[in-house]
Amino acid sequence: MSDVSIVIPNYNGISFLGICLRSVSEQTDVSAQIIVVDNGSSDGSREYIREHFPECVLVCLDRNYGFCRAVNEGIRRADSPYVILLNNDTEVHPDFARHLLAAVREDAGRFSCASRMLQYKNRELLDNAGDYYCALGWGFTKGRGRPAGAYSRGRKIFSSCAGAAIYRKELVEKLGGFDEVHFAYLEDMDLSYRAKIYGYYHWYVPEAKVFHVGSATSGSRHNHFKVLHSAGNNVYLIYKNMPFLQILLNLPLLSAGAAIKYLFFLKKGLGKDYLEGLLRGLRLCRENSDKKVRFHMGHALNYVKIQLELWKNILLLIPLL
Repeated sequence: MSDVSIVIPNYNGISFLGICLRSVSEQTDVSAQIIVVDNGSSDGSREYIREHFPECVLVCLDRNYGFCRAVNEGIRRADSPYVILLNNDTEVHPDFARHLLAAVREDAGRFSCASRMLQYKNRELLDNAGDYYCALGWGFTKGRGRPAGAYSRGRKIFSSCAGAAIYRKELVEKLGGFDEVHFAYLEDMDLSYRAKIYGYYHWYVPEAKVFHVGSATSGSRHNHFKVLHSAGNNVYLIYKNMPFLQILLNLPLLSAGAAIKYLFFLKKGLGKDYLEGLLRGLRLCRENSDKKVRFHMGHALNYVKIQLELWKNILLLIPLL
């Protein structure tokens, strides 16, 4: 059995695979099983992996099922109780896996641990130092664009970015894995939210460094695909994880958050895409009502803690605006 399994989803990412897989294969002080799940690539990715990285476990899907299906397939094949999920457009530090593994083992209450993500092209700047969610219905990232030395201490975060994070396999499977309804975007926030309902928490590990290109598969930071899926998945995330009374409590702020987002995307020529995404989200809620997390009195205190955090995170968001 390996110390850790590293699952890398790939879709037409041949230009990134060499750097990513070489850095992953050079991890120090840990034995790592490397699993690449290919989402129906047509760019020669599969042949490249078989020729240059035969030690990798290659899982070939017949078409692009999205991030969630790919990582679920990889997690199922993991031979370790700990699984690192890693984007294909990354290069990791040699002791990246060792630091993540040590951090998640430190406390059984840690559902996941997130790495310090740095910008690939400008390594003096941060890309992600932990993900957060607030009562406006907005997910946001701490640290993006800040100096690489910022956020140098470990701390609790709302969610781990699944682009470079470690999870306990048993707990992921217990909570049903990544929800494939999402296809892509906010799937990691959804899983992190569910884990918090069950009393677990997430931890930021600054010693685990990874360099991230970003938007390698979907393109630019704002485009039709990202806006459509992010907006829809956000509606579904709220419906799925918040009890009805909590939705009512947050409705004024959620409505304000949606209005502000619409105006933001309208200025970028993507207002119609955002509204289409919201409608898609409502359809997801209706079609997947069986996936809603049912309220349990035993989790009542956890819901209160989450709600307080959602309000507090608005204050964390203000300096980023």
